[in-house]
Parts: sequence; C-alpha cells; structure tokens
Amino acid sequence: MLKEVIRREKDALEELLNVADSYESIVECLNDCKGRIVFMGVGKSGHIGEKLAATFASLGVPSFFVHSTEAMHGDLGMIQPQDIAVLISNSGRTQEVVQNITPLKNNGVTTVAFTSVADSELAQRCDYKIIYPHLKEADDLNLAPTVSSTLTLTLGDAIACELSKRRNFTRADFYKYHPNGALGQMLSKE
Repeated sequence: MLKEVIRREKDALEELLNVADSYESIVECLNDCKGRIVFMGVGKSGHIGEKLAATFASLGVPSFFVHSTEAMHGDLGMIQPQDIAVLISNSGRTQEVVQNITPLKNNGVTTVAFTSVADSELAQRCDYKIIYPHLKEADDLNLAPTVSSTLTLTLGDAIACELSKRRNFTRADFYKYHPNGALGQMLSKE
C-alpha cells in the first residue's frame, strides 16, 4: 500500500508538470505585489497555507497566513489593500474560504483562487486563479487530502522559488531571515 500511495502522488506531480507553463500570469501578479501575500484556508488547505506563507517569507517574499474562519471574526483587519490574498480550497466550494471574497474585495484586496476546480465559486469570483489538476486522492477511499495537498504544496513551493529568483534573493538574504538552526549555522560560516 505504501508504494502505491507514493506512486499515485508521483503520478499526480507528473500531471502538474504538464500544465506548469500556464502559471506565468499568476507569477507576474504575485511578483508585482506591493504588500504581502496572505494565504488563507481551513483544514488541510489551511495547514498547506501556513507552510507556504512560511516558505515565501523565508525566501524574501513578505507573506503570512490568516485562518479563513478567524478572518471573518476580525482578522481581516490584518490584510491591507496593497496585499494579495491567496484563498486555498481544493473543491473551490469551502464556505469558510469563499465567504472571505466579498469583504476582501470591499477592502480593496486582490484575490487569488488556489483550487483544482476551474468553474468553482472560488475560481469564478476571485480576481486571479491558480488551477491545478483535479485528480483522484491517493487513499483507497478517494477522500483524504493527499494528492490535492501535495499538488498545492508543490506548486506553491515552485512559485515561491520562482519569485525569490526574480527578486535576486541571495544566500546572505536567506541568512537574515534564518539565523538559527543548522541552516543558520552553515550560512553564518559563509
């Protein structure tokens, strides 16, 4: 079973490679952001959003995470008009995520849907879309966010690395944001 799940996720990543060229416009949009990139989601998508915000920030792209439910209870005040909000939902129908679109837009925030369903409410209502392949999950029940979370994480990491490269982010810059741990220790010697 272990190998089969790994194979299913590997095959999904191969599918993602086939559409990778279609993300240039969203990379341009995020690169032009004058504020911060704010990731939003709930459940597994929220966990992926937290990780992506941390990766973007450590690679020199100002970013943070806001839980979609908490946003509707005051945390929308953390997001400013110069920011871009990336709303993550595999189905594009998660109400706790979708409900943020109107107040974000009313506050002048650019919105980006990060989903596998191009005709979903999330994708249709956001200003921009990151659409990844809608594939079967890796578990035998086709229920647990496995393939979908892997695709979201991988694509988000790829975008973070691309933005970092476009901004000429260096190892010295990385050290400024990551002075501790094994990486900080290694970079301090440089």
